[in-house]
Amino acid sequence: MKIVNSLKTAKKRHRDCRVVRRKGRVYVINKTNPRFKARQG
Repeated sequence: MKIVNSLKTAKKRHRDCRVVRRKGRVYVINKTNPRFKARQG
């Protein structure tokens, strides 16, 4: 998992990326390609 400043760019890397909020943190998750996971905050 990468810790990224801007999740907008992380979301653009793959079309299946979803932005999810959990426990005050923002995550990018991707079911088809788990390599693109990212966290912010």
